[in-house]
Amino acid sequence: MSNWLPEPPTDVPEHSGAVSLRYEDVAQDGRLTIAALPHALGEVTWPAFMAELGERVMRDNDGAVPILTRFVMLVGDGPISVLRPLNGTTRYQLAHTVDAAGEVNRLLLLMWVDLFGRRGTTHGFVVAGEGDALRVGRVFAEHVITRPFAAAGARKVLQLKIAGMPGIPPLQVEWRSPRAAGELPASSVALDDSLVQDAAAIRLGVGHTDSNQHVNSLVYPRLFEDAALRHLARHGATGTRARDFEIAYRKPCFAGEEVRIWLRAFRSSEGMGVTGCFAPEGGDPIESARCHCRIRFD
Repeated sequence: MSNWLPEPPTDVPEHSGAVSLRYEDVAQDGRLTIAALPHALGEVTWPAFMAELGERVMRDNDGAVPILTRFVMLVGDGPISVLRPLNGTTRYQLAHTVDAAGEVNRLLLLMWVDLFGRRGTTHGFVVAGEGDALRVGRVFAEHVITRPFAAAGARKVLQLKIAGMPGIPPLQVEWRSPRAAGELPASSVALDDSLVQDAAAIRLGVGHTDSNQHVNSLVYPRLFEDAALRHLARHGATGTRARDFEIAYRKPCFAGEEVRIWLRAFRSSEGMGVTGCFAPEGGDPIESARCHCRIRFD
């Protein structure tokens, strides 16, 4: 279970819709893969946000865009069939954070999705509880509203112009440092004395990027999961899969850059996992300012 996943608000509208599955979204044990979970945001959350609020945020605020800064993803129960679409229920909320002096320093867009399916199998094998409702996954996404294509001094957004709404969203939340995503879970035992460098550096290409002109946010979990499995194998773990994933983004990577993954394995009551980060090749991962993102994989 995740060490940190805020509960969704109950005083905002809930939206729901079908979430399609690709064949690769369901693993051999019948549960969703980590890579399948963020897809639900694109199918049920973003359409609701854009229809109700998003277009006004971007149109009326000089190119303001919600930029992803954190994902928390939990794989739930199974098995399910890849042939049956899931149902996603979602909520979103605007919020702000303040600095030590109590001044607003960020505007946030927060999103939650719960995914539900029916117990079954892709190839029709009979399973106990066939057809029972299951919660198959949860996703929390945090975005900072910014102007990514503006000049350096004009990117921060501290107030929104949206007709009929306050310029500063009323909800105040505590900012969770990106460094927290890479910390060892409470009551866990470290299996490495410190962060260990993965064997190979990663050369990032245009195929890793998206229309925001930097490496896509979902590339990092995929590369980290591969590195984490390699690292856990050195500690004797085989067949491990991610069920709980938190990633906090600090600074994007770009095509042509070379980065290195650093990892630290741990053991908890729920099994083995890995924390770590992406750092520039030749950088010091101990210095948080040098890490592009920090990750925990359980």
